[in-house]
Amino acid sequence: MRLMRLAKDAMDRDWADPHLDLDAVAAHAGYSRHHFIRAFKEVYGEPPGQYLSRRRIERAEDMLRTADLTVTEICLLVGFSSVGTFSSTFKRRTGLTPSEHRTQHVGRGAALIPGCYAMLWADGFPGRKESRTCEEADREPHCLRCSGGAEPRPTPPPAWSTP
Repeated sequence: MRLMRLAKDAMDRDWADPHLDLDAVAAHAGYSRHHFIRAFKEVYGEPPGQYLSRRRIERAEDMLRTADLTVTEICLLVGFSSVGTFSSTFKRRTGLTPSEHRTQHVGRGAALIPGCYAMLWADGFPGRKESRTCEEADREPHCLRCSGGAEPRPTPPPAWSTP
Protein backbone atom coordinates (compact mmCIF):
# COMPACT_ATOMS: atom_id res chain seq x y z
CA MET A 1 0.00 0.00 0.00
CA ARG A 2 2.85 2.38 0.85
CA LEU A 3 4.44 1.85 -2.57
CA MET A 4 1.07 2.37 -4.28
CA ARG A 5 0.78 5.70 -2.45
CA LEU A 6 4.28 6.66 -3.65
CA ALA A 7 3.27 5.88 -7.22
CA LYS A 8 0.13 8.02 -6.86
CA ASP A 9 2.26 10.81 -5.38
CA ALA A 10 4.53 10.61 -8.43
CA MET A 11 1.46 11.02 -10.66
CA ASP A 12 0.25 13.96 -8.56
CA ARG A 13 3.66 15.62 -8.79
CA ASP A 14 4.24 15.05 -12.53
CA TRP A 15 0.66 15.26 -13.87
CA ALA A 16 1.56 18.04 -16.34
CA ASP A 17 4.31 16.02 -18.02
CA PRO A 18 2.90 14.84 -21.37
CA HIS A 19 5.45 12.01 -21.37
CA LEU A 20 4.41 10.63 -17.98
CA ASP A 21 5.13 6.94 -18.41
CA LEU A 22 2.75 4.43 -16.83
CA ASP A 23 5.50 1.80 -16.81
CA ALA A 24 7.76 4.06 -14.72
CA VAL A 25 4.93 4.89 -12.31
CA ALA A 26 4.13 1.17 -11.98
CA ALA A 27 7.79 0.50 -11.22
CA HIS A 28 7.53 2.98 -8.30
CA ALA A 29 4.91 0.68 -6.83
CA GLY A 30 6.85 -2.47 -7.66
CA TYR A 31 4.21 -3.78 -10.08
CA SER A 32 4.08 -4.68 -13.73
CA ARG A 33 2.04 -2.27 -15.85
CA HIS A 34 -1.09 -4.47 -15.98
CA HIS A 35 -0.98 -5.47 -12.32
CA PHE A 36 -0.50 -1.81 -11.37
CA ILE A 37 -3.61 -0.78 -13.34
CA ARG A 38 -5.73 -3.40 -11.55
CA ALA A 39 -4.27 -2.65 -8.10
CA PHE A 40 -4.61 1.14 -8.56
CA LYS A 41 -8.26 0.78 -9.55
CA GLU A 42 -8.92 -1.46 -6.56
CA VAL A 43 -7.31 1.01 -4.13
CA TYR A 44 -8.41 4.36 -5.63
CA GLY A 45 -11.61 3.44 -7.49
CA GLU A 46 -10.45 4.38 -10.98
CA PRO A 47 -7.67 3.29 -13.34
CA PRO A 48 -4.49 5.41 -13.28
CA GLY A 49 -5.13 6.77 -16.78
CA GLN A 50 -8.56 8.10 -15.78
CA TYR A 51 -7.14 9.48 -12.54
CA LEU A 52 -4.45 11.36 -14.46
CA SER A 53 -6.98 12.67 -17.00
CA ARG A 54 -9.26 13.86 -14.20
CA ARG A 55 -6.38 15.71 -12.51
CA ARG A 56 -5.41 17.38 -15.78
CA ILE A 57 -8.99 18.41 -16.57
CA GLU A 58 -9.48 19.81 -13.05
CA ARG A 59 -6.37 21.94 -13.50
CA ALA A 60 -7.52 23.01 -16.97
CA GLU A 61 -10.90 24.09 -15.54
CA ASP A 62 -9.09 26.27 -13.02
CA MET A 63 -6.83 27.80 -15.69
CA LEU A 64 -9.78 28.49 -18.01
CA ARG A 65 -11.45 30.43 -15.19
CA THR A 66 -8.37 32.34 -14.04
CA ALA A 67 -5.77 32.75 -16.79
CA ASP A 68 -5.93 34.68 -20.04
CA LEU A 69 -4.46 31.84 -22.10
CA THR A 70 -5.75 30.21 -25.24
CA VAL A 71 -7.30 26.76 -25.08
CA THR A 72 -4.25 25.42 -26.95
CA GLU A 73 -1.83 26.93 -24.40
CA ILE A 74 -3.83 25.44 -21.53
CA CYS A 75 -4.02 22.09 -23.31
CA LEU A 76 -0.22 21.92 -23.52
CA LEU A 77 0.36 23.26 -19.99
CA VAL A 78 -1.80 20.57 -18.38
CA GLY A 79 -0.06 17.73 -20.18
CA PHE A 80 -2.14 16.97 -23.27
CA SER A 81 -0.28 16.87 -26.57
CA SER A 82 -3.38 17.10 -28.79
CA VAL A 83 -6.02 19.84 -28.65
CA GLY A 84 -8.59 17.42 -30.10
CA THR A 85 -7.99 14.84 -27.37
CA PHE A 86 -8.00 17.58 -24.73
CA SER A 87 -11.29 19.07 -25.97
CA SER A 88 -13.08 15.74 -26.28
CA THR A 89 -11.83 14.57 -22.85
CA PHE A 90 -12.80 17.91 -21.33
CA LYS A 91 -16.31 17.73 -22.80
CA ARG A 92 -16.77 14.09 -21.74
CA ARG A 93 -15.78 14.91 -18.13
CA THR A 94 -17.50 18.31 -17.72
CA GLY A 95 -20.30 18.34 -20.30
CA LEU A 96 -18.89 21.54 -21.86
CA THR A 97 -16.18 22.32 -24.36
CA PRO A 98 -13.24 24.31 -22.94
CA SER A 99 -14.49 27.47 -24.69
CA GLU A 100 -18.02 27.01 -23.33
CA HIS A 101 -16.59 26.46 -19.84
CA ARG A 102 -14.59 29.70 -20.06
CA THR A 103 -17.59 31.67 -21.38
CA GLN A 104 -19.75 30.36 -18.55
CA HIS A 105 -17.24 31.26 -15.82
CA VAL A 106 -15.48 34.44 -16.98
CA GLY A 107 -16.57 37.53 -15.08
CA ARG A 108 -17.63 35.65 -11.95
CA GLY A 109 -14.54 36.51 -9.96
CA ALA A 110 -11.30 38.39 -10.18
CA ALA A 111 -9.90 39.54 -13.51
CA LEU A 112 -8.02 36.98 -15.57
CA ILE A 113 -4.29 36.63 -14.95
CA PRO A 114 -2.40 37.87 -18.04
CA GLY A 115 -1.33 34.90 -20.12
CA CYS A 116 2.34 35.87 -20.17
CA TYR A 117 2.49 35.76 -16.37
CA ALA A 118 0.74 32.41 -16.25
CA MET A 119 3.17 31.06 -18.85
CA LEU A 120 6.18 32.44 -16.94
CA TRP A 121 5.11 30.68 -13.76
CA ALA A 122 4.36 27.45 -15.59
CA ASP A 123 7.68 27.61 -17.48
CA GLY A 124 5.60 27.33 -20.63
CA PHE A 125 7.76 29.45 -22.93
CA PRO A 126 9.80 27.32 -25.34
CA GLY A 127 13.54 27.46 -24.85
CA ARG A 128 13.39 28.61 -21.22
CA LYS A 129 15.87 26.67 -19.16
CA GLU A 130 15.79 28.29 -15.74
CA SER A 131 13.05 29.52 -13.45
CA ARG A 132 12.91 33.11 -12.36
CA THR A 133 11.94 34.88 -9.18
CA CYS A 134 9.01 37.32 -8.96
CA GLU A 135 11.37 40.28 -9.06
CA GLU A 136 13.15 39.00 -12.16
CA ALA A 137 9.86 38.35 -13.95
CA ASP A 138 8.58 41.83 -13.07
CA ARG A 139 11.71 43.50 -14.49
CA GLU A 140 11.69 41.68 -17.82
CA PRO A 141 9.70 42.66 -20.91
CA HIS A 142 6.35 40.96 -21.31
CA CYS A 143 4.07 40.24 -24.23
CA LEU A 144 2.44 42.85 -26.46
CA ARG A 145 -0.89 42.22 -24.72
CA CYS A 146 0.54 43.36 -21.38
CA SER A 147 2.33 46.35 -22.83
CA GLY A 148 -0.87 47.62 -24.42
CA GLY A 149 0.25 46.76 -27.94
CA ALA A 150 3.41 48.86 -27.64
CA GLU A 151 6.87 47.41 -27.74
CA PRO A 152 7.73 45.55 -24.52
CA ARG A 153 9.29 47.80 -21.92
CA PRO A 154 13.06 47.69 -21.44
CA THR A 155 14.54 46.11 -18.36
CA PRO A 156 15.04 48.84 -15.74
CA PRO A 157 18.44 49.28 -14.12
CA PRO A 158 18.97 47.80 -10.66
CA ALA A 159 17.50 49.90 -7.84
CA TRP A 160 20.89 50.67 -6.34
CA SER A 161 22.46 52.22 -9.47
CA THR A 162 22.48 55.97 -9.95
CA PRO A 163 21.58 57.54 -13.27
